Amino acid sequence: MKGTIAGMNRHLLGLKEIDANDILSILDRAAYWEQASRRSDVLEGKFVANLFFEKSTRTRFSFEIAERRLGAVPLAFSAEISSVGKGESVYDTLKTFEALGVDAAVVRLPWSGLLADIAGRIRYPIVNAGDGVNEHPTQALLDIYTIRRHFGEVRGLTVAMIGDIRHSRVARSNLWGLTKLGAKVLFCAPPNMRAAELAEFAPYVPIEEALRADVVMALRVQFERHEGRLVQSPEEYRSAYGLTEERVSAMAPHAIVMHPGPVNRNVEIDDAVVEHPRSKIFAQMAAGVPVRMAVLERALA
Repeated sequence: MKGTIAGMNRHLLGLKEIDANDILSILDRAAYWEQASRRSDVLEGKFVANLFFEKSTRTRFSFEIAERRLGAVPLAFSAEISSVGKGESVYDTLKTFEALGVDAAVVRLPWSGLLADIAGRIRYPIVNAGDGVNEHPTQALLDIYTIRRHFGEVRGLTVAMIGDIRHSRVARSNLWGLTKLGAKVLFCAPPNMRAAELAEFAPYVPIEEALRADVVMALRVQFERHEGRLVQSPEEYRSAYGLTEERVSAMAPHAIVMHPGPVNRNVEIDDAVVEHPRSKIFAQMAAGVPVRMAVLERALA
């Protein structure tokens, strides 16, 4: 179709595996879909299974809205009331939907890396909606889209991510995507929330240095993934790493605050900062629909 983004009938499993031009084509197409909340019948008659094996609000519903705006038919799935509860594997679940004739699947899993193996054995395109602590490509795309929309360009910016890097698939996808587009990424985290394997790609810096970045992104402390207690209390974390009003006031005048959500208010970011003039948190959420429209179009149009 004339005017659509390059590449058809492809999986999107992570940003580590695609190149800068592919990322930019998705962002450009998302900008098209954002204009006047565009709707289309480009995916009319296509069935998209939304297979979420983990809880989700923003990702799940923005995908469903994106599917409907493109004319596709969303198929809701809940692991709790499916045959997964009877012992069916993720692979067999996806093969079942293949046999039923779905055209694509959006999949969220609590396990890392499983999708890459399954994708090679499934005939329809799979979009990764977050897999364990591996990647969350569409979240990173909407984050990068928000940054690009605000600054006009990603290249040359410094983006600091503060928080639970060890358990963050968002941090990983943003790292791969941002660096491919020419941004510098910094990490800031307590020693026991650092991912040692990422240190060669982005340095860990004190919070004072992180606050000098053009973009300061707080990450959720993922208590549900922690084995044991990595922090003594939410108050302790806020004191050392939280984006308080005082810390935000020390940022450069042009700098912005971001958070992928869900937000633990008054832990990683103060209540007053969530809707602060510097905050782009709700702009990130809004970007989810056009970005995911572009991703679905890339897979299916």
